[in-house]
Amino acid sequence: MRKNFTDADLNRSVGNLLRLGVILSVTTSLIGFVKLFTEGFKMPKKYKLLDMGTSSEKVWGHFWDSLCKGEGMAIIQLGILLLIFTPLMRIIFALIGYLKEKDYVYVVISSIVLAIMAVSFFTGYAH
Repeated sequence: MRKNFTDADLNRSVGNLLRLGVILSVTTSLIGFVKLFTEGFKMPKKYKLLDMGTSSEKVWGHFWDSLCKGEGMAIIQLGILLLIFTPLMRIIFALIGYLKEKDYVYVVISSIVLAIMAVSFFTGYAH
């Protein structure tokens, strides 16, 4: 293993991470689409489950239950979540790379961006 970690190494690593995230997301979504197609997509009979007033705990609980059952729609939603979290992982990965490079200006900038994303994620409201 090399001792020096250069900008080229960081760019290559971040590029590979973004590429992997998109490939995983698309593959997961395609698997979900095929599963949904074979299940025979039907509209929900209980539209109260789609009510906007449901709490986020119920929504996440329903998502995890559906995913554990292997339902196609939940697999597609997992693919979308993977795509959403890919840029977040890029920031974390770049932050680690900047720490290895000892480029503290970019460490601070990446930390600020990561904090903004975390605050917006945890305090976001669905309306």
